[in-house]
Amino acid sequence: MNATPSDEQLVAYLDNQLDTEQRERIDSAIAADPMLSLRLQWLDRSSLPFKDAYDELARQAPVARLQAMLDTLPSPARPAYSRRWFLAAAAGLVLSGVLADRLFLGWQLTREKDNWRELVADYMALYVPQTLAHLPVDATARHAQLRILDARLGLDLAPAKLLLPGAEFKRAQILEYDGVPIAQITYLDPVHGPMALCIIRSNSGRQAPTEEQRRGLNIVYWADMEHAWMLIGRNPTSDLTEMAQLLRSRLSA
Repeated sequence: MNATPSDEQLVAYLDNQLDTEQRERIDSAIAADPMLSLRLQWLDRSSLPFKDAYDELARQAPVARLQAMLDTLPSPARPAYSRRWFLAAAAGLVLSGVLADRLFLGWQLTREKDNWRELVADYMALYVPQTLAHLPVDATARHAQLRILDARLGLDLAPAKLLLPGAEFKRAQILEYDGVPIAQITYLDPVHGPMALCIIRSNSGRQAPTEEQRRGLNIVYWADMEHAWMLIGRNPTSDLTEMAQLLRSRLSA
């Protein structure tokens, strides 16, 4: 399985229908690809607003034909189709190969202004210290990575302004969904594990730092006139708040 796992393979992974070798290959792919981790999270969610997201597509879906096909299977041989399997199959027929998570995530990201934080929390919940521990600390690479973020999001991120006490700067990268770029700067805290500063463009106006929890992670988020920011990790909220204040003072200088 050298290629990126398909949605069908991810669903089989979630339903524990793969052998040990196949699971290990997908585990490795997930650890190496944050967007693949995000796809897996959304395929595993059962509380997504499927009806709203598929309101228009549902009118085009061949539900009757799918049901007729299922009804022709002999009862003893009929597999126990999970909701995830059926959604993946229906999405493949309706969207002709366009991934269902692309619709869901694009819709989620634009539906409410805070949903981008939910997306970040979804994939950050999968991070463990080993996700970042192997990444080399290279000042030249760090500078080049930040320049990519600057170009995509209209930022001016100096490495010195992003250093945080007790946490090691590990990587800066761009994630993107449906054309919406999300900058992610990851850190590794020796006590609390992975932490990230994430940024998107925003014209919703200034917002003072606010605290919340998502997916068992603590978050402090704020906004200026052009960008929305969030600091997320398993660190105590009080520690994240202090680090957020430090970042705001440096980045606004």
